[in-house]
Amino acid sequence: MSLFFERREALKARLRNRERLFAGWVSYSHPSITETFARAGFDFMFIDMEHSTISIEQGQRIIAASQSEGVPCIPRPVSHSNDYLKPLLESGADGMLVQMVETPEQVQALIRDVKYPPLGRRTYGVNRAQAYGFDFDEYIQNWNSTSTFMLQVESIKGVDNIDQLLAFDEVDGVMVGPLDISGSLGVPGQTTHPLVIEASRKVIESCERHGKSCGTQVADVNLASVNALFELGYNYAILGSDLFVLWKWASQMRDMMKSIR
Repeated sequence: MSLFFERREALKARLRNRERLFAGWVSYSHPSITETFARAGFDFMFIDMEHSTISIEQGQRIIAASQSEGVPCIPRPVSHSNDYLKPLLESGADGMLVQMVETPEQVQALIRDVKYPPLGRRTYGVNRAQAYGFDFDEYIQNWNSTSTFMLQVESIKGVDNIDQLLAFDEVDGVMVGPLDISGSLGVPGQTTHPLVIEASRKVIESCERHGKSCGTQVADVNLASVNALFELGYNYAILGSDLFVLWKWASQMRDMMKSIR
């Protein structure tokens, strides 16, 4: 088995074992950012294609940059549509994180698009994922059992349905979206509101019962905030993002310049 599949299989196993993991998050398109992050030793990398302008072509370059440093890469596409899922899979993604999943019907439809028969209906083609043909047989034989499929739960409807969403064996993990959950609960932006914490705990506890990983993103990354995340019951942490890093730095520079002027 090639290194791609060994790394893919290892990540899936670690997610299903609920090991403590750390992920990077990229929102800017230049692969140099991804290469820099990958050198930090993240266990895997997410690409935010929902709230960014990263195109499918740019996404393929980010995937390649992350994998070249030995870090599996999982995009979050802008839509559930197979028009976005398929080209990212063919670009060589190690799995998929799908935003705003709320119903078991959505999960079933996504599995059909992400997995090959007999689990799904993903069609067979040749592109970067299959090493342009060199790894075709190995890829189609191993994809279903080694690829990572993750759901983002970010609405109270998704929270209420969480046990049904996790009943599918193909689901390896969940990313909780407290910001959108806060909006759906009528307390927009209040990610530490008791209602949001209660909803997050419901997802965390369901993941534990079903043997799935559960994580979320830390906007202000420091030792205390990351430890608090794990103490709440999460088992993986997304440590900020390239956008957050630049935003925080720029904000500090602005304040410093104002104080000097």
